[in-house]
Amino acid sequence: MLDTLELVRINLFSPMILAFMMGIVTALAKSDLRLPEQIYTAISIYLLFSIGLEGGFDLVDAPLDTFIAPAIVAALIGAIIPVIAYFYLTKIAHLSATDAIATGIHYGGVSSVTLSAGIAFLGDLSVTFEGFLPTLYVIMEMPAFFVALLLVAWRTGKQTQSLGEVARATLRGKTFILLGGGIIIGLLSGEAGKELVTPFFFDLFPGILTLFLLQMGTVVADRIHELRDISPLVMVYAIGAPFLHAFFGILLGTLAGLSIGGVFLLSVIAASGSFISAPAVVRTNLPEANPGIYMTTALVIAFPANIVFGLPIYYEAAVIMSALLG
Repeated sequence: MLDTLELVRINLFSPMILAFMMGIVTALAKSDLRLPEQIYTAISIYLLFSIGLEGGFDLVDAPLDTFIAPAIVAALIGAIIPVIAYFYLTKIAHLSATDAIATGIHYGGVSSVTLSAGIAFLGDLSVTFEGFLPTLYVIMEMPAFFVALLLVAWRTGKQTQSLGEVARATLRGKTFILLGGGIIIGLLSGEAGKELVTPFFFDLFPGILTLFLLQMGTVVADRIHELRDISPLVMVYAIGAPFLHAFFGILLGTLAGLSIGGVFLLSVIAASGSFISAPAVVRTNLPEANPGIYMTTALVIAFPANIVFGLPIYYEAAVIMSALLG
């Protein structure tokens, strides 16, 4: 078994993480290196569809009765995260209810980029995972948004979208369509379909993810100046929350019977924060919330912490938890 330091070394010197660091450095050096918006969008579509396809192909031989407990666990974690964020950020960090809930929405959401990095990390270690794991993305995200909107109505008295409206918006969003559609296509086309698309969707996946993380590095660097406006107590939450949420995923995922690879990916999903669906929810329901807080904490702090240091730590913790409870 690889120790934590070796896992950190493997992760830090992977092309994906080095490209992310390169993006940060070049952006801070005022380079004009940026991916065109159309390419950035196309790559995000590619990553989501690839993850869905892989999940569908893996589901062909996976017993679906093992799906129920992990799905319940994912929904439970998603529902808890906004509550933790609200009480810590309002009672201890003294943020307004609006900013606390907006931040909780972002941490309760899921990052497809972080999930992609987690899958690539497992690929480097030749570790497998359950085929239904990509579906837990949406199963975790929707309860997080629902609970957050209940907090909005309770604490701010604002008229918000109904739960049905949020559900419809989430189900119509590109994340659900690409992940869900990819899973269905992979499940229906089976092994023969996998052979046809492997050269494009799986063989090229690490390289395209590397290019995407290069761009994400520039995005993080462009907002890094906003860190000076984040208070120390909010900073504690921003750094510590992903690791706390990952622990929930590791503990509950192990108790739900997931493999080590599955436990690891559940922890990655729990630890990550959303940069796509969550901002849309916040802009609709909490337009007065400060993006310098909710976007900076999720994107500039939590995202790098997860992909640079979190992945190897979460994997080692999943191995240890499996040994203790398995």
